[in-house]
Amino acid sequence: MPHNLATVSPPEPVDTVVIGAGVVGLAVARSLALRGQEVWLLESADAIGTGVSARNSEVIHAGIYYPAGSLKARLCVQGRDMLYAYCTERGIAHKRCGKLIVATTPAQLDALRATQAKALANGVDDLRWLNHSEAQSLEPALQCHGALLSPSTGIVDSHALMLSLLGDVERAGGQLVLHTAVQEVALGGAPGVRHRVRTSDGSCLAAKTVVNAAGLAASALAKHFTGLDSRRVPAPFYAKGSYFALAGAAPFRHLVYPVPEAAGLGVHLTLDLGGQAKFGPDVQWVDRADDLEVDPHRANAFYAAVRQYWPALPDGALLPAYAGIRPKISGPGAPSADFCIQGPLDHGVAGLVNLFGIESPGLTSSLAIGDYVATLRTT
Repeated sequence: MPHNLATVSPPEPVDTVVIGAGVVGLAVARSLALRGQEVWLLESADAIGTGVSARNSEVIHAGIYYPAGSLKARLCVQGRDMLYAYCTERGIAHKRCGKLIVATTPAQLDALRATQAKALANGVDDLRWLNHSEAQSLEPALQCHGALLSPSTGIVDSHALMLSLLGDVERAGGQLVLHTAVQEVALGGAPGVRHRVRTSDGSCLAAKTVVNAAGLAASALAKHFTGLDSRRVPAPFYAKGSYFALAGAAPFRHLVYPVPEAAGLGVHLTLDLGGQAKFGPDVQWVDRADDLEVDPHRANAFYAAVRQYWPALPDGALLPAYAGIRPKISGPGAPSADFCIQGPLDHGVAGLVNLFGIESPGLTSSLAIGDYVATLRTT
């Protein structure tokens, strides 16, 4: 596996350079490589999946919350089915554990009905309405006035998934190059050599197509694409989400989510494949993409939020775990933006695809995003 572009850069232009080896970049590289393209996957870190992909809930979403017709809705539902099939075929650890979306007050029942209607519009037709007694029969520790059961929600070992995607890329002839931060891309050039990708060590790689899948850095990187109209690059916003782990065993078998909030899905309970519970993420708007320290004092708000659906949460049971940053392209007070996947028909530059705002459900949608980009017109 090469680690330095200066020592391995081919003399002729490659078909495609994908920038960013998170789960989405890996899925894009896989889809392109399986279609016979020569793919080089450039990653600034020393390993794959160390950014957004390493700091999430590892939840396979059903496709419930997103506006009908949006890319998030379409690619989540498609990606969910693709992901379950892929994990089953490859033996990647996952579990279709299901989740409960709960109304903790009578006033939230209408919002729960609206959530069910939104899910139906997205093609999610397996939600089951539960009254208080039915919900408690499934989860005796749960307090709610009603709930939606989503049997298609699950969890996955995201690191094993990414390793499998990388294996597919490499078996198809693709190359991963680590320790390679892209500094700028000169768009255009001689016939057949559209773009020149320059890295921070001064190396240069010619490519017919460039896919910007740099996650949190995608907007900042695109500002260094000479020949791209800067008005096509959305401003980035950073919504930090902290997680707290539960000390001891959780009395739940399903994931538990409150009624959705404007900027996120509320402080929810998720389980890992070993049964360990964690709570989060919350929403904290920050100025830096590397602001990843968990403030222990935020636990106070977590206790209050969790006890709305689990009143028996013991004092002192929440331990600071980790934080992630959502790569948003809509800021505080604004509706959550859709995935922004720009091809030449959007920005006018042949052979360039930019992926902006690939937040949740990016993990669930990753395989579908890969196919979407691979079939996107790039000329």
